[in-house]
Amino acid sequence: MSVGGVLGESWRLYTRFFVRFFVIAAIVYLITNLVNAVVGTLFGHGVGISLLLALITTVVSLVGTFWLQGALVFAVEDVRDGRIDSSVGQIFERVQPYLGTLILAGILAGLGIAVGLVLLIVPGLILLTWWCLIVPVIVLEGKHVGESFGRSRELVRGHGWTVFGIVVITAILTAIASGIIQGIFSFLGSFLRYWIGGAIASAVVGPFFAIALTVMFFTLRGLREGEGTVTAAGVAPAAPAPPAEPQP
Repeated sequence: MSVGGVLGESWRLYTRFFVRFFVIAAIVYLITNLVNAVVGTLFGHGVGISLLLALITTVVSLVGTFWLQGALVFAVEDVRDGRIDSSVGQIFERVQPYLGTLILAGILAGLGIAVGLVLLIVPGLILLTWWCLIVPVIVLEGKHVGESFGRSRELVRGHGWTVFGIVVITAILTAIASGIIQGIFSFLGSFLRYWIGGAIASAVVGPFFAIALTVMFFTLRGLREGEGTVTAAGVAPAAPAPPAEPQP
């Protein structure tokens, strides 16, 4: 597995099915950004109110974020054969049973990575690398919270630097692209800029990160199970073994 190979495959899926990924992401971001913008604009700024608003926006963001991540994983799985087989509604319905597990695992991973970054930085980056595949592991393999961490670590083992490179490069590129797109909407008022501008920017760049992680998941699982290489059309079978030499 190489950084260029995973990113190239991710870009190919992203551009070929851009409208599909954009629509899925836009649905979530338009809802979550609207709720957060309304809550932040219409209510007061006392200490108690601020804490309540922070709690509301955190809950909305958590549910939306992990529902979207799970939906994008299923969307990538759906189009790996080169065609769209499920509707957008069906994609979101498939994620629903895993939503609680995704949120709990995401919170635990986020806390662990944050503590690691605050303490010594390096442990946080290591945990980020080990646990970056917990979302596809949960929705595609049905793992529970505790199992998802171990399974993600198992898949990453032996490819840590490559995985770390993919995560960092993808995060930097998407952050830059998001900033540029949000700048286009700077002429709007603060409410619309946060709601519309932020939602569009996130819907454009957000899916690429999820696609990269999902492609990496299939690639590493294929390598781990000896299934061959992964392409946009699916998993290519491993080359057949050469015929045995005839016995004298």
